[in-house]
Amino acid sequence: MSDSTPVLQIRGLHKSYGDLEVLKGVDITAKAGDVVSLIGSSGSGKSTLLRCCNLLEDSQQGEILFKGEPITWKGSGLDRAPGDAKQVIRIRTNLSMVFQQFNLWAHMTILENVMEAPVTVLGRDPKEVEEKARHYLDKVGVGDKCDFFPAQLSGGQQQRVAIARALAMEPEALLFDEPTSALDPELEQEVVKVIKDLAAEGRTMIIVTHDMKLAADVSDHIVFLHKGLIEEEGSPDEVIGNTVSPRLQQFLSSTRQ
Repeated sequence: MSDSTPVLQIRGLHKSYGDLEVLKGVDITAKAGDVVSLIGSSGSGKSTLLRCCNLLEDSQQGEILFKGEPITWKGSGLDRAPGDAKQVIRIRTNLSMVFQQFNLWAHMTILENVMEAPVTVLGRDPKEVEEKARHYLDKVGVGDKCDFFPAQLSGGQQQRVAIARALAMEPEALLFDEPTSALDPELEQEVVKVIKDLAAEGRTMIIVTHDMKLAADVSDHIVFLHKGLIEEEGSPDEVIGNTVSPRLQQFLSSTRQ
C-alpha cells in the first residue's frame, strides 16, 4: 500500500432492509491518520454505514476497499454477501469497533476482556498479549482495574475498557459507534478525553457521534448524512462553521438547544 492509498474507501454504497433503503449511494474515504466523523439525526444511516464498513452488515451495492483491496462479494442485491470468509476476519480484526453499549464479557475480568480476542482470534502468545493489554488499560486510565469485573466499573470506565480492547487488536483503524451516548455528561468527558488523545496520536478513526464539539475538535472531515445520502461534508470549519445546507443548519440548531 502506498502512503496515498486510503485505509478505508466506500464507493456508492447502498444498504436496504427489505423494502427500506437506508443507504442510497454513499462515498467515504479515510486515509491513514484521518479522523472522519459521521453526524446526522436518528435514522439517517450513520450506524448502518459504520457496521457495513467492517462487514457486520451486508450492503447490496457499491464497493468497500480496505487498503486498496476490494471486498470479494457473492450474489447480488439482497442476496449479496462477502465471498471470502478469511478476508472478512482479516478486515474485521484491522477495523476494531467500539460500540455504544460496551459489550464486555460479564464473567471475565477487565484484563481477560482485553486479552480475549488477540489470544483466541489472532492466536498471539498470552504473555505478550497480557503485557500489551495492561499497557492499553493504563493508556485509557483504568490500569488499576485489571482484576475487576465489568459490573464493578462505572459506564465511563467500561467504555474506556472497550476502547483498550479495540486497541489491543492493534488495528489499522478504529470505528466508534456513538461511544458516549450511553453515558451521563460527567462520565462522557472521560471517554471524550481518550478519543481526543487517540486523535492527537494520528490514529485513523471513523466516529459516529451526536457530540458536535467532539466532532469539531478531533475531525479532519465531517460527513452529514440525511435520509441515507450525504447532504454536506467537509472540514469542521466548513461543515459546522460555514454551513450551506438548510437541513444541516436545522440539525445543528437542534443540537445546541
